[in-house]
Amino acid sequence: METVLFCLLVQANLIFGVAGLLWPDKLMPYFAIMMFPWPATERALRVHGIVAIAGWVVVLGKLLLTAGR
Repeated sequence: METVLFCLLVQANLIFGVAGLLWPDKLMPYFAIMMFPWPATERALRVHGIVAIAGWVVVLGKLLLTAGR
């Protein structure tokens, strides 16, 4: 159950990251709420999108490596 919850959180992060890369102007108000203490800038959204994709690749690799055990 922990793995399923973790995967859902990673997928949600990936969705917001890719959406932030594709439509930063439409998601700026949401990121302003989610990143409250820090200002939501175009650069922050781009960095979040890249890190979200990289994190998803790392988690996918970990799941594929541990699935065979």
